[in-house]
Amino acid sequence: MTAEKSGTTGRRSGAETRADGTGAKNPPDDAAGAGPGSGSPDERASGADSSGEDDTAGTVTSAGKAKRTRKARRTGAAKAAGTASTADKTSTADKAGAGTDKAEAGTEAGTEAEARDRADAAKKDGDAAEKNDAAKQDGTGDDEPADPWSAFGPAPEPVLGRPRRAVRAVGRFLVHEWTLVVVAALALAAAMTWPTLRYPRHTLPQDYWDPSLQAWQMAWSGHILRTNPAQLWHSNTFYPENWSFAFSDTLLGYAPAGLIGVGPEHAVLRYNIMFVLAHALAAFGAYALARQLGAGRIGGAVAGASFAYAPWLLAQAGHLHIISNGGIPLALAMLARGHGWSLRYGYRPRRRHAGWAFAGWLVAAWQLSLGFGIGLPFAYMLAGVVLVSVVLWFVRRRKVKRPFGRRLFLADVLGGLVFAAVGAALAVPYFKVAELHPNAERTIGDIGLYSPPASGFFTAPAESRVWGGLHEGARAVLPWHPEMTLLPGFVLYALAAGGLFFSVWRVRHRIFLLAGVLVTMALAMGTRFFGGRFTYVPLFDYLPGWSGLRTPGRMMLWTTLLLGLLAAGAVTAFCMRVRELAAERVPPWPGPWLRLATLLPLALVIVEGLNATPQPVVPRQPAALRTVDGPMLVLPSSQNLDQPVMLWSTDRFQPMVNGGSGFTPRSQARIREATVSFPDYASVDYLRQIGVKNVVVLRDELEGTPWEGMLDRPVDVLGVAREQVGEAVVFRL
Repeated sequence: MTAEKSGTTGRRSGAETRADGTGAKNPPDDAAGAGPGSGSPDERASGADSSGEDDTAGTVTSAGKAKRTRKARRTGAAKAAGTASTADKTSTADKAGAGTDKAEAGTEAGTEAEARDRADAAKKDGDAAEKNDAAKQDGTGDDEPADPWSAFGPAPEPVLGRPRRAVRAVGRFLVHEWTLVVVAALALAAAMTWPTLRYPRHTLPQDYWDPSLQAWQMAWSGHILRTNPAQLWHSNTFYPENWSFAFSDTLLGYAPAGLIGVGPEHAVLRYNIMFVLAHALAAFGAYALARQLGAGRIGGAVAGASFAYAPWLLAQAGHLHIISNGGIPLALAMLARGHGWSLRYGYRPRRRHAGWAFAGWLVAAWQLSLGFGIGLPFAYMLAGVVLVSVVLWFVRRRKVKRPFGRRLFLADVLGGLVFAAVGAALAVPYFKVAELHPNAERTIGDIGLYSPPASGFFTAPAESRVWGGLHEGARAVLPWHPEMTLLPGFVLYALAAGGLFFSVWRVRHRIFLLAGVLVTMALAMGTRFFGGRFTYVPLFDYLPGWSGLRTPGRMMLWTTLLLGLLAAGAVTAFCMRVRELAAERVPPWPGPWLRLATLLPLALVIVEGLNATPQPVVPRQPAALRTVDGPMLVLPSSQNLDQPVMLWSTDRFQPMVNGGSGFTPRSQARIREATVSFPDYASVDYLRQIGVKNVVVLRDELEGTPWEGMLDRPVDVLGVAREQVGEAVVFRL
């Protein structure tokens, strides 16, 4: 009883604010008093059945209201709950009171008009109360009072069906940042490599020599994995040599693509598609790395575009194994994500994720399978990171309990073992080739021939649409300009220089990035930097496998990545400043000029990467290559002429003497020398001894070669059959 009186008093005091008939709202104290924990228990029980709006708005009070409250508890009907509302809103009457009591309470609380409205509503609620009383007497009513706290809980989420849940999930996926980045990277790659996809079955970027070789490599790996995987390293070329698939970088990681399609046209189509996808992966990987390290979206886009479309890479358009570098930044981004580390925010243990770390090791292993040309420095860099991590673990293990975490430690161990196993398995054939062919190993003299001077860092290749023509004179003084034009972009230089002074990275991190840029540039110069005594030569002499790398300039890949990260820090800081300026505007939204200013660095980087790469038509496959069995020899034969021949063999992969790689095996050199006088007794006998059954002579290619005029020599007394097959002449031994 005491509680009821106190509650009634509280309600009456709230109603007195409206005694003048103005219908004004209750003061804030009344609204607060309706919240959880306020008032007496009876007050909270009396408002249990009213709506949330009634509970927060306050209650209309009177002595008659108290009577209705006691009646509501006896009947189990709706509790008394009125709201103090504005003049344009009517209060809800108590659901269990009688009509006369409602009118009386309304008259006491407000104007006569409000009392009449409440009386009408009370009549309806009175009928409902009578029904509730009858239901309770019959035993069908609810004896349990409702939970008084339910009025303050959030409304339950609507239960969606499976189709609507699927549609919502697809919608979230389509607008996710990483989905948009993938789509943008693919679209940008198709545009920046155009016209590669204009005639993808008939043209190849830059030239048809090395691209023909690499198109054959993908076709061979898919073919042999489908037919006889045990013979992977013993290809159909360079007959009768073994381990011939390891004579150059293999692009083995693209073997799944090689499983689709057969023949030269499919091989060319496959190459062009992978060429475009490699650019997209490079941009995506560098973007992911910059974002993981703490750069903003536009800063990450600058890092991705500068890494994938640096002008110096245009000279490597014919080397798919160099263009296929996107696995490097992507693996580093995954490893950093898995270890909860970023350049901007440091080490955050709560963000560790063993799955991302293990995935990063798998991506690194895949990158290594594309070739040791850029994979070997990447492997040594990861080994250095592991060494530093182990040292840090021993230093911090007393201060921080399990700084890497048990799961993360196991993921690193297993992932590192997978990476090491892949590297070892791939290295075995190359060590075998080095043992069988000593001339395949490079010397310091070979390195010197491909070492660029410092001017190469400011010289663009001829394939650059913006700088190619302007730098023609600078290229003319370079000894071997295809591997010495190493300009990463003047815009990138400027943005990276700005990033040294204005950046989201800490000062020490900027210094580390700058040191990395300078070190990788010194390595890229090979023996041109003080003879390489303190940079390239020690690596060449003491690190296994390093002696197989003949082009130091490809270390520019790391220089470009580090410059891109410096530029990303500067662009991110600039975009943050733009947002601060926009916050001072009304409304706080950047104007068109500010928005254009944030996108200008990205636009300039993309423009500087525009290409003028030629797209030559691939020579048509001779009909004889589709019918003649092996082992066979195609004449004339040379490094460049043999590479299209390898592509033509992708119909049947018959064994052939022909083949092009980074070196010429001695057996192949002897065969070429012996067949200059073909057909004669000595050459025919030699070919029969090594097992060659057919010689295909390409009539249109003989002019200007040592084999010119060979078709005029008689073969009647040699026991050799001669046959014209299309545009070629076939000698059957």
